[in-house]
Amino acid sequence: MSNFHVAVIAFPFATHAGLLYGLVQRLANTLPNVTFTFFSTKNSNSSIFNSQNCYSNTNVKPYDVSDGVPKGHVLGGGLEEIIGLFFKSAKQNIDNAMISAENDSGKKITCVIADAFMWFTSDMAEECNVNWIPVWTSAAGSLSVHVDTDLIRENVGIQGIDGREDEVLNFIAGISEVRLGDLPGGVVSGDLKSPFSMMLHKMGKTIGKGKAISINSFEELDPQMVQYLKSKFNNILNVGPFNLTSPPPLANVVDKYDCIEWLNHQEPNSVAYIGFGTVATPPPNELEAMAQALEDKKIPFLWSIKENFMSHFPKGFLEKTSEYGKVVPWVPQVQVLEHSAVGVFINHSGWNSVLESIASGVPIICRPFFGDHHLNAWMVEKVWKIGVKIEGGVFTKSGTIDALEFVLSKNKEELKEQIGMYKELALKAVGTSGSSTQNFNNLVEIITSC
Repeated sequence: MSNFHVAVIAFPFATHAGLLYGLVQRLANTLPNVTFTFFSTKNSNSSIFNSQNCYSNTNVKPYDVSDGVPKGHVLGGGLEEIIGLFFKSAKQNIDNAMISAENDSGKKITCVIADAFMWFTSDMAEECNVNWIPVWTSAAGSLSVHVDTDLIRENVGIQGIDGREDEVLNFIAGISEVRLGDLPGGVVSGDLKSPFSMMLHKMGKTIGKGKAISINSFEELDPQMVQYLKSKFNNILNVGPFNLTSPPPLANVVDKYDCIEWLNHQEPNSVAYIGFGTVATPPPNELEAMAQALEDKKIPFLWSIKENFMSHFPKGFLEKTSEYGKVVPWVPQVQVLEHSAVGVFINHSGWNSVLESIASGVPIICRPFFGDHHLNAWMVEKVWKIGVKIEGGVFTKSGTIDALEFVLSKNKEELKEQIGMYKELALKAVGTSGSSTQNFNNLVEIITSC
């Protein structure tokens, strides 16, 4: 087994690389004699290996890959441009890096594990005559939608969906029904020719080549969807939620703003915790509307928001709400969500946030932005019934008040009971004989049989 060498190829943007790294650390713990080389950009590797090295294994090695930005090039198109430049030269750059890593280690690559977004790595694994294992870091439902993109486009058309957002589709396997406007961007809406949309389309058409497909979820959350995917592909392995199976270390987490101490003085299930992802902060008018709602109803709240966005709060907001609210630039989110005082998590319905809510048993108020956010919000409200989507998809003062009253008073017990049920299913799935644990063991077998 000491000759096994697994190439791990990350998508170096947003939270993807960190999630894949967590899974690889778990694999490395189980397979201490296997070498794992983690290919990502210098910025991505630097961030991951520096911030999470307190649980780093010696058999996981970072290997830097070019970000594809030409020397002297001035970036001006945002994340879309950066991703486009990366993909333009990614295959050649990763190919070269893999050859170098083989020479440096003296070990041939025996298996390729890759973020599913890196669809072209299936060809690289084929060229090396080794197994390819794509990892889908989001929900089974969004994966299925991308797999069936051509079918959806044939039925819906690709001439734009303006004015048709509220149409309900009932032909997507594994999802009884879904609102057309809540499908992930790039399927039938947005720029279908953008690098990101084309990447997702190619990924959906390629992922079936995998010897196994690992998913950051648990079977009991989406049983119909899992059955559908199993009918199409071999070795569909829900090995998550990653936040439970390979959580980031908490030993060095310092609650520097005394959030837990503040929560200790609040009533059970009374606090609205507000926290959005690093790339999904609401615009100024929505921040103002949320603040007005919290101040008007005097709802206890803990709000994690960068200091440069606090200028959008109404004048005097921080002073007027100081007795029942706390605004800080950072919180220890896992500990906050697990605190008994927290009654709702207001977020962007990114998959990590949804899973963290489930693991903590805290209902959700969703304000989706892009990608899979809208589909996740639909599932949260309509299928799993563990929260609500903000009315109209954007924060207004009245809509925020309605959502808070719905979650914190009118339906508090019902929502808590429903998400508590999924929490128990998640904990069981990652237990000793749970479905996710068994799937992980199957993944280990596949890696070591390469």
